[in-house]
Parts: sequence; C-alpha cells; structure tokens
Amino acid sequence: MQPLPGPKRLKSFTGKAMWSAKDPPNSSRRFVGIWYYQLPEAKRTVVWVANRDNPLNDTSGVLSINGQGNLVLNSKNGSIPFWSTNTSVSSMNNSMARLLDSGNLVLVGQDSQSVTWQSFDYPSNTMLPFMKLGLYLRTGVNRYLTSWKSAENPGTGNYSYAIDPSGYPQLFSYKGGDLLWRSGSWTGQRWSGIPEMRPNDIVNVSYVNNQDEITIMYGATVPNVLTRLVLDESGIIRRSTWHGSKWVEFWFAPKETCDNYRECGPNSYCDPYNPDKFECTCLPGFEPKSARDWFLRDGSGGCVRKKGVSTCRSGEGFVKLASVKTPDTSIALGHEPVPQRV
Repeated sequence: MQPLPGPKRLKSFTGKAMWSAKDPPNSSRRFVGIWYYQLPEAKRTVVWVANRDNPLNDTSGVLSINGQGNLVLNSKNGSIPFWSTNTSVSSMNNSMARLLDSGNLVLVGQDSQSVTWQSFDYPSNTMLPFMKLGLYLRTGVNRYLTSWKSAENPGTGNYSYAIDPSGYPQLFSYKGGDLLWRSGSWTGQRWSGIPEMRPNDIVNVSYVNNQDEITIMYGATVPNVLTRLVLDESGIIRRSTWHGSKWVEFWFAPKETCDNYRECGPNSYCDPYNPDKFECTCLPGFEPKSARDWFLRDGSGGCVRKKGVSTCRSGEGFVKLASVKTPDTSIALGHEPVPQRV
C-alpha cells in the first residue's frame, strides 16, 4: 500500500463511507477517521476517529502499512506514530486496508480473506449496523461506546455506554464510574426498560448470551438506509436515521428525570406526572427514610417500612404497580432468562 498523505482519501466500494483527515472548525488539530460521504458536504457525519486522543498538529500526516503489517499514521518527519492498528501479526508486506460500505475499516492479509484488524472492534461514540458491543468471555475484551469531549473535539469524553454482564445483563450508561441509566434486562424481544422498543422495518436487534460472548448488535433491514446510535457529549444515547436532508431522531435516553438511575431509591417508584409535583412516591406501607430529604425533593434515599400495624390487615398479598421498570438484575442469580411479559 502506498503512503496516504494528508489530503488524500480512501472511499468504500460504493462511496457510502470515506476514510480521510478532518479538521475541527477554527482549530489546528487534525484527526483521521471515517465519515458518511454521500451526505451533503455540510452534514457529512463522522462515525469513527482513529487518533481521537492524539491529533496531528498540521496537514503533514502520512498513512502507511509498515513492515509488521500494521496501518500506521505518522507525521511527515516523525518516527513516533500518532496512531497504529498495533495488532500482533507476523510480517505482512502484502497487507491491504479496505473501507467497507458498512463504515468498517479492515486490515486484511494477502489472501484478502483473513481480517487481522477492524475498526468495528474499537468503537468510539457511534454504533453502526452490524457492529457488536459487549463482552467476549474467552478474551475478556469489553467493547463499549465512549462520548466525545465536545461536539467539535472527538477526544475521549466522560460518558460511556456498555453492557454490564453481572447477573442478568443490562445496558448501562455511565459518567465516569457513576451509573446514569439502565435498559433493564433482555426479554427475548427487547430490553425490559425500553417499552417503545419494538421490531420495525428499519432496525432489528441481535442479542447473544452464551459461553463465548454477551453482545448486542443492530442490523439495518433496508438496504442503503443510514442509521446510527450515538452517545453524545452530554451523555444522551440517540438513535437516528438519515431521511431527506437530515438525521431524524426516533429514540433517545434518558428522556426524563425518572429515567435516571436510582432517582427515587429503594421501596419507592418514580412518576414524572405526579400531581404533587414530586416524582417520588413510597410504596404502600412505606414512608420516606428521611422526611427532610423528601421535603427538599431528594428521593434518592428511598423509603422504609412504616412502624406499627401492618397495612395488610386481613393477610399478606400483592399490590399491582403499573408503568414501572423491573428491578435492577445486576445481582440476580439463575440459569434461565428472567420471565417477563413484553
């Protein structure tokens, strides 16, 4: 492969995706990545950045394949790479880099069949169709999204979106190490905490939980439809489809206060439309653990059982609660899927 200096570009077979350098507005920093090329020039969306945390300082970058068969980005006069695929392979002087229409950049061997590295294995802030997120149990590799620092800076930000394999696996979003949102566990058709998630004509979902992997993958069922899931710089997860001349968003999370993780604490539930204007309410037979916190509209401490006579009176029973998310299954035990109604 010939070196690919600054201004040159690598297109996928149909031109749907492009690998190229891109400069943030009013900045001398230079990033190399993948973006949708067939969109109007002003809206060509970046979906993956190679050197997101190590930008070039000018247009002198050179992309080439070294003697070890790795794709390497160097400055024109520099010996230390700004980025490399850094895969452990033997000498592969006949390696080739290909950009697929899916937006996946792959490094292949001489036979053009064996993939030694692919960008889909190193997600940034965007999940594309047929990209997998999750944990590979035999290797311990966990693939997840990380936000950009800002709308114009693709460096690794504060937010992440990942599968937690503990108990019955769920999707979580985090700010640093703090949990922000959870999807609920998998029902066989959807995540239990995303009731609006239904099979549709554009996107299907593949969830795998076996001895090798715990992963999720989205597929586009309609050819030539562009769809993406993005973890934005403020921690919002957004799914959209390109239609006409713009991205049309059809799902995002978290949507409201009650979507926040542990917003109301144990033995309580959250209702954003509560006529009392405070979204947290104790379950029957319980009262706020801290009356002061409750008064100050902080329900994170949750509720404790009321002292005195049982509210069950004639005997034990069950109280029906509608429109609530199933409990966190991170510490659940068992071998079979949690039985849930969709």
